[in-house]
Amino acid sequence: MLAALQGQEVTVNFLDGSTVRGGVLEEIDERFVKYRTEYQVLYIPISSIRAVAVETKERERPRVGFGQ
Repeated sequence: MLAALQGQEVTVNFLDGSTVRGGVLEEIDERFVKYRTEYQVLYIPISSIRAVAVETKERERPRVGFGQ
């Protein structure tokens, strides 16, 4: 399943509640995932991943303030 996401920019959510975003899944193994951001390369055990999310469309932010 993760092999389909190889080469894409994803957000990884971990079991402990932490998140990494803005990186690319470079390599996928049966035990580890290689995740590269602009500043670091992470080798993440698959057993510590809760979810992997791919942003397909930019969200529009709601306008703040009063308008007429």
